Amino acid sequence: MPNLKERLEKDVADISWKDLQPHAKRDAVIVVKSELDLSEVAVAIAEDNAALVQGWISDRSIAKPTAKQLTDWNSTLQKQFTVLIVQPFVIVQEVA
Repeated sequence: MPNLKERLEKDVADISWKDLQPHAKRDAVIVVKSELDLSEVAVAIAEDNAALVQGWISDRSIAKPTAKQLTDWNSTLQKQFTVLIVQPFVIVQEVA
């Protein structure tokens, strides 16, 4: 039986900002810096690994989108993101 990380990795998708906007409006988007593995962050959130998640928040490796990011992305609706859903959150990384 696959572990949680393996199951989540199968659900990774690339989508545009236009499709992420409804999630941003409900304050559910979490931005992950590119140096972190998206699925590892998703697992830590899903398993409520508070120490690990708090460390990433403290060093700003994960965060809610800033006002500037939202403004930039809203003006570029086709901007692409790699995403994973961990209810109630949508974990995202910008596609370079």
